[in-house]
Amino acid sequence: LFDRHPTSTSTMKFSLALGAMMAASAAAFVPSSQFAVRQSTAMQMSFSSDVFTPQEVKFADTTETIVKGGRDLFPLLPTAFEGIKKIGVIGWGSQAPAQAQNLRDSLNEAGADVKVTIGLRPSSPSYKEAQDVGFSEKDGTLGEFYDVIKDSDLVVLLISDAAQAKLYKEIFAAMKPGATLGLSHGFLLGYLDSIGESFPEDMDVIAVCPKGMGPSVRRLYEQGKEVNGAGINSSFAVHQDKSGKATDLALGWGVALGSPFMFETTLTSEYKSDIYGERGILLGAVHGIVESLSRRYQRQGMSPEEAFKQSCESITGNIVKTISKVGIKAVYEGLNDDDKKIFEEAYSASYMPAKEILQEIYDEVASGNEIRTVIMHGDRLDKYPVGKIDGTDTWQVGERVRAARNDDDIPLNPFTAGVYVATMMAQIDVLREAGHPYSEIVNESVIEAVDSLCPYMHYRGIAFMVDNCSFTAKTGSRKWAPRFDYILDQLAYTAVDNGKPVDQDRIKDFLENPVHEAVTECCKLRPTVDISVDSASSTKEIVIQ
Repeated sequence: LFDRHPTSTSTMKFSLALGAMMAASAAAFVPSSQFAVRQSTAMQMSFSSDVFTPQEVKFADTTETIVKGGRDLFPLLPTAFEGIKKIGVIGWGSQAPAQAQNLRDSLNEAGADVKVTIGLRPSSPSYKEAQDVGFSEKDGTLGEFYDVIKDSDLVVLLISDAAQAKLYKEIFAAMKPGATLGLSHGFLLGYLDSIGESFPEDMDVIAVCPKGMGPSVRRLYEQGKEVNGAGINSSFAVHQDKSGKATDLALGWGVALGSPFMFETTLTSEYKSDIYGERGILLGAVHGIVESLSRRYQRQGMSPEEAFKQSCESITGNIVKTISKVGIKAVYEGLNDDDKKIFEEAYSASYMPAKEILQEIYDEVASGNEIRTVIMHGDRLDKYPVGKIDGTDTWQVGERVRAARNDDDIPLNPFTAGVYVATMMAQIDVLREAGHPYSEIVNESVIEAVDSLCPYMHYRGIAFMVDNCSFTAKTGSRKWAPRFDYILDQLAYTAVDNGKPVDQDRIKDFLENPVHEAVTECCKLRPTVDISVDSASSTKEIVIQ
């Protein structure tokens, strides 16, 4: 099915010309009537490679080009990384430990003559953590921040988004001629656009963006070694290609990370969907859903423990597992007739309130407001450090429930399912209407939630999930979760309680949404193993005290 041999004479061809990409980027922060006119079809993404063999995949009513990963592609890595002798992984936050170790291990296994070096401030407390997993000054794999940048052929910039916005000038100046800038988020482009600046023209700029938190990128890589690899799907973008080799380098980077498949995007599309998604169903919305449902169920007479089971446990231990394996619609189709009616009541009442907030989030991201929020929050960190978010009764009860958990007794509450699925579908529809490709829509709204993030909440609660993500994600989740909590409580649940009839057209739209076909295809490309959060790993999760 998958031809692993490289094509011989193919040239780099992209569905979106660089000029169009730059024009779209420049317009991204203009607060105009663009928010009133929504596109109805997804972008068509297509690319070619001189090293890897892309394949076309039908996602609903569009065809996209992807590269399917696997450890059997490792022999191609020396060719993909041709001309790269040193990779500088800069930073040690959520993504850097996982990406640095995966790159190092994959390139070593491939026999590639490429050194992976970590760049940190000498005073960084992360120095010891990097040393603990095998990076050292003695062998040249650990060094000072700017020294590593100056010596690297590929600079993988994984410091926080807020730090990138502050240090970009010094970083660009330190890079040697001909070096490639590698990003795992489009945030820096969004910031540069907002202030009328751009990347230096004399460098390649690429991005490989795993659709999951850093610890999950490493855990799935480790756990999939015996089954031809597993990891987190990645989008990739080629923003500037001065060398003519940027696509193959980006794809090689994704293969080395262990991505089951890689799909093309643009930096603009990536940061809009990514920043938006983590504030929505990935982190912020699911937090608000659990808090609001837990209180609702207790008002209806449930014990706190039972309310947690029927809200949080139902989502993380049942609903998302169904979605991961057989799709969103399967949650509904697996219910009996009475439970389908309850699902429909919850879905019909929750969809528009959730979409109202989700549309606001998307517009805030696209206008640049949310990017400025992250940067301003970074400026306040010394005075107002990030605090814990699992101190409410909901999450304290959750600790007791998890301690006594029997996986066979986890319920699938149809009302919880209706609220959760409605919010997920509303998030999907906002991205569809904005013209994002299905591969990006499904990964940012579905796969990242069910295969990377919710397993962490299931294992240890909301903070363990949110706080192992990036600073940008933590900031957004904390900001928007209360909005979802409020609007669902005020508009959705009251509509159900007041007997508002089910909107059958809305249910019909859900059942006939073309995204289900895209989700079905993406389910076929999911990681080859389910993530095990409690197994031994070289990754180190964050717990805020």
